[in-house]
Amino acid sequence: MKQITAAFAALMMLALSGCGSAKYHYDVRKDLSITFGNSDRVIEEIRGALKAHSPRITICYESGSDNMGDIYPMTDELVSFAMSETDDPCEGDYIYQQYGGYRTEYSFEKTGEKYSYTIDIIPEYYTTPAQEKTVDERVSDILAELGLSGKSEYERVSAVYNYVYGNVKYDRVHKKNPHYHLRSTAYGALVNGCACCQGYSVLMYRLLRESGINVRVVTGNAVSAGSVEYHAWNIAEIDGLYYNIDVTWDAQRQEHDYFLKSDETFSETHVRDEMYSTPEFYQKYPMSENDYMI
Repeated sequence: MKQITAAFAALMMLALSGCGSAKYHYDVRKDLSITFGNSDRVIEEIRGALKAHSPRITICYESGSDNMGDIYPMTDELVSFAMSETDDPCEGDYIYQQYGGYRTEYSFEKTGEKYSYTIDIIPEYYTTPAQEKTVDERVSDILAELGLSGKSEYERVSAVYNYVYGNVKYDRVHKKNPHYHLRSTAYGALVNGCACCQGYSVLMYRLLRESGINVRVVTGNAVSAGSVEYHAWNIAEIDGLYYNIDVTWDAQRQEHDYFLKSDETFSETHVRDEMYSTPEFYQKYPMSENDYMI
């Protein structure tokens, strides 16, 4: 299959063209009619644009064939890789959990046997760049107040958990408003002081990542008092093993029953989505067989 080089339109890309070579390698699928020879760079550019809250991300390329049937699955894969985990606290789950999807639009011109394609990715963000700037400032202040330098992994995780536990309330006011997204963000949790489980978990993710702790946001179903609801919580690494943390439930109930727990402890109340329960996920994020013991 002929590989094609994709270029980004300068418009709305916030001068990202100077970001250098790709840092990560991604095993993109090869069963489509279009394969980019610089796919790693394309993914890095999309990630940077999402992180910068670019309203429109434009990819341009030329092809010798009709690729229209593969544009949507190709775009889905590129965006999925762009939101995969990196070492940056403002990427990975921080992007994925604070956006509401995207639209894909495309156009093309045919000249002889050559097709010139333009693909536009139009994301829906839950926050504005100004709000994210406020989050950056608040996160910096909080971490300075917590004084985590030189602390053990357990001490850092515990300090962040205690901060979120004591400073964020569950947002019941907007629970039935599907258009109010700030409750699902770190901004809602930090600035407004209230959030839903997603906002709690994203804030935990951001603060722990900034503290040097490996952490993920996990979603799935939670069972409470006989009812099932969609839920989000965290897994965090201490001494090479991961533990479950549900600060939302603990803060609501004024208890500490869901802090640094094994899957066995969580299994009766928390059921992960499939993407977080595959053998590959567990291999990458090995869970402790026991609750954390001080």
